[in-house]
Amino acid sequence: MGRGDGRDRQVTVGPVDDTGATKLHVDMDAFYASVELLDHPELRGRPAIVGHASGRSVVSSATYEARLAGVRSAMPVAQALRLCPDAVVLEPHFDKYAHYSSRVLSILGDVTPLVEQVSIDEAFLDVSGAVRLLGSPSTIGAGIRSRVQAETGLTCSVGVAGTKFMAKLASTKAKPDGMLVIPVDETLSFLHPLPIGALWGVGPSTQETLHRYGLRTVGDVAGTPLDVLRRWVGDASGVRLHELANGVDPRSVEPESREKSIGHEQTFEHDVTDAAVLRRELLRLSTQVAARLRSHRLTARTVALKLRYADFRTISRSRTLGDPTNVGRRIYEEAVTLLESALLPSDAIRLLGVRAEQVPPDGSGAPALWDPDEDWRDAEHAIDRVAAKFGAGAVTSAALVGTQPRRVGDTANARVIRERDDKSGPRRRETRGEPGRQASDP
Repeated sequence: MGRGDGRDRQVTVGPVDDTGATKLHVDMDAFYASVELLDHPELRGRPAIVGHASGRSVVSSATYEARLAGVRSAMPVAQALRLCPDAVVLEPHFDKYAHYSSRVLSILGDVTPLVEQVSIDEAFLDVSGAVRLLGSPSTIGAGIRSRVQAETGLTCSVGVAGTKFMAKLASTKAKPDGMLVIPVDETLSFLHPLPIGALWGVGPSTQETLHRYGLRTVGDVAGTPLDVLRRWVGDASGVRLHELANGVDPRSVEPESREKSIGHEQTFEHDVTDAAVLRRELLRLSTQVAARLRSHRLTARTVALKLRYADFRTISRSRTLGDPTNVGRRIYEEAVTLLESALLPSDAIRLLGVRAEQVPPDGSGAPALWDPDEDWRDAEHAIDRVAAKFGAGAVTSAALVGTQPRRVGDTANARVIRERDDKSGPRRRETRGEPGRQASDP
């Protein structure tokens, strides 16, 4: 969920020169909340929050009425209700979100095969090959908005521009339920007055650095010599920021994005100090991660553990395997080793997560001459077949039967991190403060 509440909304009205503006960014509006309101039409126009009704639940999404009161994603629900006491809390239903995401992607696929999904609720399109048949880029954008609303009951915002970066900026400005076209020859006049935080890759740390040198706007960055920027923020970041600030973004729309990591994490209802409970939860999370890897016919070479303590201190630890795997037992054993090396007897754990990383480019690794996990692999493939026929959970490990801990909810719900640019920058290995963003739902 983005921080925009619609107060700075900017949309295109009337004819505009969209020649060459063949990159579109389609972004669903308050996606999770909007899907929930389909079943609760009586709540339209009222502030509503998507989250679990428990003390530690965080906001997954909120209507724009709630956002105007200051509600933001990843904010504790209790805090959100203090800001917006009239808000209604709606339980999340991730299966519904996946269903509607699939329907929207189907609509986009009817426009062009060049569709790059970057999250459950947003995608880029390259419509250069569709203009002869469907009309100008702005006509295509308007048609997408109309069809999405007619066929799903949901609204989306569309950005139309000459590059992916500018199209993303345009859709953000157009929210909610709008379309903004940025003519190619007006790219720099639109871009340069924006604050430097609008640039991809400028997080709090980089922003502080640039502010220290007197840079406040994108235009300031564009006017700074490249060698100076590289000295201030590093070679790679300096080049990227200089290009974006000058409207240069050569990236094409990539219809297929390779999954880079797959993870599940769990926030507990109460802090956990019992190592046995943590190990059981690791087994559950590792089993889910492995099943997701197998469902995509992927393997991973690195296992990562995430721990958030009662004081919100968060750490990550990882181990690289000799051979890539998608066996839950192997992932679990590596995760347990990481847990034991990081956990002290007095530690109280608020959140636990497991992530599989370093997915090989072709989704597989070189086969080992000897497979120590062969028996576990066969057993887990058998479980996959049962799950496909009778549903997930029909068969599980004996260690997990009757041990489901009382929890806030599966806060990651099979979070898949894809190879794409965003504004978050590199993942920090140790952080303090409230939980971070869990899902994109502008």
